[in-house]
Amino acid sequence: MGVFESAQGMFDKGASVVKGAVSGVAVENQAFMRGFIRLCSDGWLQGWHERNGGNVTYRMTNAEVDAARPFFYDNPSSWVAMGVQAGNLSGAFFVTTGAGRYLRNVELDPSYNVGIVEINRTGDAWRLVWGLRDGGRPTSEFASHFMNHSVRVEATGGACRVLYHAHPESVIALTKVMPLDARTITRALWKAMTECVILFPAGVGVTGTMVPGGIDLARATSELMKTYEAVIWANHGLFCSGSDFDSAFGLMHAIQKAALIHGQALMMNGGSAEFANTISDDDLRAIARTYNLAVNEAFLD
Repeated sequence: MGVFESAQGMFDKGASVVKGAVSGVAVENQAFMRGFIRLCSDGWLQGWHERNGGNVTYRMTNAEVDAARPFFYDNPSSWVAMGVQAGNLSGAFFVTTGAGRYLRNVELDPSYNVGIVEINRTGDAWRLVWGLRDGGRPTSEFASHFMNHSVRVEATGGACRVLYHAHPESVIALTKVMPLDARTITRALWKAMTECVILFPAGVGVTGTMVPGGIDLARATSELMKTYEAVIWANHGLFCSGSDFDSAFGLMHAIQKAALIHGQALMMNGGSAEFANTISDDDLRAIARTYNLAVNEAFLD
């Protein structure tokens, strides 16, 4: 989308002036937004985003906010209370996918399907400052994202910037046939292929079946995200964090692939998990030592 099309979209929303539309790099063409768009497109191509399924948020750097600010609406939306509060995110800016909007369309029209929201100084409300034209709102799971950004900022010393939720089918299938227990599911994923313990040495968290977009799911996930980089939502999907778009997408991709391998191996083995060849706990420990990983010993025998 070009600068003038973006400008027209802003006027459609009711902004009286598009600041900076004749100078600088349009938001759609800035590096952080290109990365965001690519993540959405890659997830769609993997088949993880049927209809309007899935959502993404990205916590912007100060430099990125400064570069995008000339294109912000002169008249942002009113503040919208979230029902949750996080002081460590006060004044932050997030890129977010839109509620009811399709990730497959993000690349075609970023300023319609994606928005930038500002968090207020008390860390309990947002307002739209760019994008999500024609009355759009942040993803219905924005409260989950916001709470978990707060947790992951603390857990990573501010390194985590991306949260990504998708519906990878093999991960969902695992939750239908395995105990909803983090240790049990993590061990199956670790033992699917040798790289998994390297990619998520803490394991993965698991919730029960909960209402999508609900505050209970947000709170349950945020507790697990104190320990894990990824949480499986039973009968729903997967929620991953990362320092950048590649790491968040890569974690999602690896967990989905491991779940697929485990499921295929079960089918090839008549439903039994007693495989002729497997990755032992001693193998997992050897991998952890080689790569200097703080593997979750509670998940090893």
